[in-house]
Amino acid sequence: MSEFDLLVIGEINPDLILQGQDVTPAFGQAEKLVENAALTIGSSSVIFACGAARLGLKVVFVGIVGDDVFGHYMLNEMQKRGIDTNSCIISKQETTGFSVILSQPQDRAILTHAGSIASLRYSDIDQAIFKQARHLHLGSFFMLSQLQKDVPKLFSQAKAAGLSTSIDTNWDPKELWDSGIAEVLKYTDVFLPNEAELLNISKKKTLEEALEYFQAIPTLAVKLGSKGGLAKQEQQTFTAPSLAINVVDTTGAGDTFDAGFLYGYLKGWDSEKSLKLACVCGSLSTQGIGGTSAQPTLEEALFNLT
Repeated sequence: MSEFDLLVIGEINPDLILQGQDVTPAFGQAEKLVENAALTIGSSSVIFACGAARLGLKVVFVGIVGDDVFGHYMLNEMQKRGIDTNSCIISKQETTGFSVILSQPQDRAILTHAGSIASLRYSDIDQAIFKQARHLHLGSFFMLSQLQKDVPKLFSQAKAAGLSTSIDTNWDPKELWDSGIAEVLKYTDVFLPNEAELLNISKKKTLEEALEYFQAIPTLAVKLGSKGGLAKQEQQTFTAPSLAINVVDTTGAGDTFDAGFLYGYLKGWDSEKSLKLACVCGSLSTQGIGGTSAQPTLEEALFNLT
């Protein structure tokens, strides 16, 4: 039996969330007040890892932080949530990345200082860890610029070692939507984009065209925001709604969706049931500020599963 259910490779950074009805900054030395502010666990990959651990999966993480306040804050918070950080690197040369999230009730904008996010390299990953895990998940592909060219090799080696693989590319800050992602997807078992990312990567105009474009990927789970989600596996397509709840903050909802879907996938559930759990988890996570404060336990998620 593997020691870990999930090996997560990705970025590590905190979020400063500024929340209100109008959080759009105004230049010209204008000062505006926001309704709430919180320093929280950030980064798509870490929020995903926390959501998976909250559901009961055993998680080990590989990433880089700087030897600074933000880096130690993130590692400590991850450890509190049961995530193994022994394979994370603390760099004396780098500063930890940082995101400022301007959060309105139904949308958000993100300003990110990459810091150490982009510096993770293939040589930083000890492949002996493949022997300890069942599944490899990589997040924020477009942010991991030093690793990008080696991700296909990394995924291929993981699959050769018996791991299944998944990826959530997240948004491409350069909006080029390439960086070798097509080659990565050849070795991907589960692809977890949102609708906008799916359309941009495929260069298609409709969801139906994009789904057809990615038909070679064994399992596809697409986040549709307030509309819920869609999954496609072996020519079968399933949809599930989001929960009708009061939304406090959407930060990390997609990452928690990923955690729910991969929980079901790793437990051998079919894609329809996994998608329903994903939509429940993503929905419940929006009831608190930040990506992790309202992530559900498995019991809480199953209570809302229909």
